[in-house]
Amino acid sequence: MTDTARPTDRWTVTPEDVTAPEAQRLLRDYYDDVANRYYRLHLGREGTPEELETGFADSPSDDLAAPTGVFLLGRHDGTPQSCAGLRLREDATVELTRVFVRPALRGTGGGARLLAAVDEAARALGARRIVLDTRLDLVEARALYGRHGYREIPAYSDGPYAEIWYAKELTASAS
Repeated sequence: MTDTARPTDRWTVTPEDVTAPEAQRLLRDYYDDVANRYYRLHLGREGTPEELETGFADSPSDDLAAPTGVFLLGRHDGTPQSCAGLRLREDATVELTRVFVRPALRGTGGGARLLAAVDEAARALGARRIVLDTRLDLVEARALYGRHGYREIPAYSDGPYAEIWYAKELTASAS
């Protein structure tokens, strides 16, 4: 690869086993990132190791595997640095969850590459629509979704951290 390569050329995204060690490390980092942001915003402190461990254990991702979903792992220069999961819902719909790019690599095109792979994986699952819920304080994620065709919709879930909901209608594959 030359120095003139675009940042997104350094990203690859592939379906992976959600239980693999690389996937579990990324999911733990995702959870620690979003949980600590919540703790700082609402409690003025970091989460304790016990709180983070309990929360991670209480947020399984087992359904992000066939036949109920898919887990995508993004690599930057070959190293796992991002992830996203899709779970099947009813009516040709999938739910996007666990979207994460390591903070040091945000702004390098990894989020865009990840969401392009999400669209491909959703189509492969037979979906015509992607939905997601998120928190209002996750402004970077919300901006990313907006740039990639997601629009705010009425609430479809009532999870404790769901504060805003989005959907994207999928068109036929560009290939």
